[in-house]
Formats: sequence, C-alpha cells, structure tokens
Amino acid sequence: MSRDQKFFDMYSLVIGVLAAIALAILVLAMKMSDLTQGIYTRDTAEYQMAVAERIRPVGQVYLPGEEHEAGAPVVEAAAEPEPVATSMTGPQVYNTACLACHGTGVGGAPIVGEAAQWSERIARGIDALYDGAINGFDGDAPTPMLPKGGRVDLSDQEVRDAVDYMVAESS
Repeated sequence: MSRDQKFFDMYSLVIGVLAAIALAILVLAMKMSDLTQGIYTRDTAEYQMAVAERIRPVGQVYLPGEEHEAGAPVVEAAAEPEPVATSMTGPQVYNTACLACHGTGVGGAPIVGEAAQWSERIARGIDALYDGAINGFDGDAPTPMLPKGGRVDLSDQEVRDAVDYMVAESS
C-alpha cells in the first residue's frame, strides 16, 4: 500500500468522526430547541410585557395645555437605630488594646504579672495610673504611652477597668 493511500484513509476517518460529532451536536440542539420553545415565546403576554417594560421611557413629556396631576411627594422618616452601648470588661479591653505592649514589654511597658515592674507604679496611686492610661504619658520609657493605648474609641470607664485588671494581675 502506498503512503498516499494510508494518508487518505486516515484523513477520511478523521473527517468522518468530525462529521458524526457535528451531526450529534445538531440533533442535540434541535431537541433542546423543541423542549424550550413553549416556555418563552414572542407571542405570549409575558414576553410582550417584558419588552414593553424594557423600552418604557424614563420620564413623561407633556405638551403645553395637557394637564397631569402629580401626586404629592411623600417623605418617610427613616427610623434611626438606637446606638447599642457595648461596654467591654477589663480583661476584654486588656486583650484587645493593652496586650500588645503590656504582654511583652514593648517600649518599656511593664509586663502584666511582673510585680517588680508594677510595684513603683502602684505605689504612686491608682488615680495616677488611671490618668496615665486615659491621657497618656511620656515617662522614662523609650516609647510613650498613648492615650487609651491608642484606642480612642474606648470609654474612660473601660480603660479604668483594664487598669484595675492589670493591677490585680500584677500585685
């Protein structure tokens, strides 16, 4: 058998397989078309209403002399949600705002639980600790204490509760 004959046979086989696949796709498309024709056709009222809604003009134009009564505008007052007062406890404030520095001693912050580091500060009085925590202070540490530990969203009472918690853990 010649090489041309082998090529022609293989070429014919590939063309035949592709023609069979194309025929199968055509039959499948026709079957799907028959199954879906009755669902949404141009003659149904649903289709016509959808088209009318899509091409409806945005506004109406009235010529001089034509009258159209416009409804009075209605303003509805939106009910404002009441603010929810979510007060955190001392341990919660410590874990969210204070732990970053007072858990590891960053910038010279006294570590919670180390009584030796807290004894001098506790001796100054609880009011001095409250004032420093709420308003911040520079002190002798390399990094100053930010007001409310940098969390200005905390209330003064929440900061006091966190100070009480840290003092109780470090005494």
